[in-house]
Amino acid sequence: MIRLKGRIARLSFRTGLVVLGVCVLCYALSFAQMLLPISVTAKGVLWTLLFGMAKACQYSALVILGKEGINRIRARLKS
Repeated sequence: MIRLKGRIARLSFRTGLVVLGVCVLCYALSFAQMLLPISVTAKGVLWTLLFGMAKACQYSALVILGKEGINRIRARLKS
């Protein structure tokens, strides 16, 4: 597990931003699918899959970006 975290952490800042964008998209889709005219069971399955993917992408992006990447994003949002 530690080796995997090390490999992921070596990815670039830009890759972290892409993964963070996928995370936001998965969050949006997990709630937007509630508007579809499908069964409650299908909605529950879709929500579980999409929300799980969003969480996985969120934590992956945090590992990729690290503390310095988060600080870079905060600095860009302030200016």
